[in-house]
Amino acid sequence: MNPPLADNPGLVLLIWAATPDRPELLATPLIHALAARALDCEVEIHFAGPAVRWLVEGVAAAQFAGPNREKSLLEFLQDAVSAGASLHLCSMAQAAWIAPQETLLPLCSGPRGATAFVARTLQAEWKTLVY
Repeated sequence: MNPPLADNPGLVLLIWAATPDRPELLATPLIHALAARALDCEVEIHFAGPAVRWLVEGVAAAQFAGPNREKSLLEFLQDAVSAGASLHLCSMAQAAWIAPQETLLPLCSGPRGATAFVARTLQAEWKTLVY
């Protein structure tokens, strides 16, 4: 039995250590995002540092969470967005880690700076997870 939730709860996830060189680390936060959406939480997923590379066209499609290669990390991202989560990238990280000629995934809701993430952490109705 799940505990009752406050009205309009939100969950904001910061993904910074789960980078494309460690693809096995990305599945868990995306599964947590799906679980939160199943509980009717609003979910924002913020990517920072080199983790913004996940939002570049072709990167997540070529990576898998486990050795069985059953489901690409792009499919995990698509599932999260289909469930209602939004994907955001840090504008400073975008400038540092994504070349101007690279294309972002259409799933991406766009840039949000560090201030937007910190603002969410300060709102009582929002909870934070960092990966």
